[in-house]
Amino acid sequence: MKALVIEGVKKAFVQEVADPTVDENGVIVKVKANGVCRSDWHYWAGDIPITQKILGHEFTGIVEEVGKNVKNFKKGDNVIVPFSGSDGTCPYCQQGHSNLCNTSFIPGSTYDGGYAEYVGVPLGDRNIIHLPEEISFLDGAALGCRLMTAFHGIVDRANVAPGEWVVVYGCGGVGLNAINIASSIGATVIGVDINPKNLELAKQMGAHIVINSKEVDPVEAVREITGGGANVSIDALGIADTCLNGINSLAKRGRHLQIGVTTKVEGGKVALPIDQMVMQEIQFIGTLGMPNHRFESLLPLVKQGKITPGKMITAEIALSDVTNIFEEMSNFNTTGTYIVTEFSNSAVRV
Repeated sequence: MKALVIEGVKKAFVQEVADPTVDENGVIVKVKANGVCRSDWHYWAGDIPITQKILGHEFTGIVEEVGKNVKNFKKGDNVIVPFSGSDGTCPYCQQGHSNLCNTSFIPGSTYDGGYAEYVGVPLGDRNIIHLPEEISFLDGAALGCRLMTAFHGIVDRANVAPGEWVVVYGCGGVGLNAINIASSIGATVIGVDINPKNLELAKQMGAHIVINSKEVDPVEAVREITGGGANVSIDALGIADTCLNGINSLAKRGRHLQIGVTTKVEGGKVALPIDQMVMQEIQFIGTLGMPNHRFESLLPLVKQGKITPGKMITAEIALSDVTNIFEEMSNFNTTGTYIVTEFSNSAVRV
C-alpha cells in the first residue's frame, strides 16, 4: 500500500510499504478520509517525539478484515476510528474515562495511522465506532479527533451552559468545532485569530463576534464586549500568548479550557498568573480526546445537523499534498480543514 512515511523532523515522503496485518482481536480498515490535524503537525515539526512512521489519527473508512474474536463489526462496515483508543482493563477505563487509559491505543502514535491506504486497529470491538449512513466519510473524519475533542472539552469538562460568554482563541480545526458546539448549546461565542479567512469561517461555524488579534488587544476587546470578561475561555492553539490571553479574558469565577498542546518554544510549560487565578477563583481545565461511549450523545447531533463539521472543510487533497499543508501550518496560513481522500494515485518518492 501507499503511505506517508516520517523519516525525521519535517521529513515525510509517500512510499510503498507492507500492508498491515491483523491479530484475532484486531480490524483492518481501508481509509476513505483522513483529516490533516495540527497534532500531526506537532509530530512532523518535532514538538512531540515520533514513535510511529505513519501518522494520521482523524480518519474514517470501511472494514476490510476482522479478527476471529471481533463480534461487533464485519467486512464492509463504515467506521470512525477515534484517536482515544483503550484496552478496557485499567482503572480509568473501568471508571468510564477510557480517553485516559494507561495503555492507550492512538493511531499515528502507538500504532501506524491514517496517512495510508489501510490501517490495522488493535482491539477492534473497543476502538472503532460505526459511522451512521447519514454521515459521509468526509464529514465523519472530524469525529475521530477535532470534533470529539471539542465536544468532550466543552460539554463534559467546562460544562458550558446556554447564555454564557465563551471566547475561543485559535480558529483552526478544533477551535472552529468548539465554536460550532458552544453556539449550538446557546452560548454567545467570540472567535479570536490572526487570519481573516479563519475569522470569516468562524462566523459560518456560529461565532457571534470575531476579533483579529493582530489589529486589537484581544483581552481588552473581550472584556469590553462582555462587560467584564467571559465565563469560559478556550485555548485551541497551544502557545503561551493564547493560553494567557484566554485566562486574562475571564470574569471572576471563569473557567479556562486548555485544548491545544504546546510547541517547542513552550516545551510544555507556560507561566500562569496564579495569584490572579486564586483571587478571582478561576479554574484551569485540561481536556484530552473523548471516551468512546460519549459518541452515543455526539452522533445524533451531527445526524440532525445541529453540529456541522462539513462547513469547515476547505479542500480534499492527495496523500502527497500533506507536507505542503504542514508547511502552511508552520506559518499559520491554513484555513479550515484539509481532508486526504486520494491515496492510491499519490506520487511515490523514488
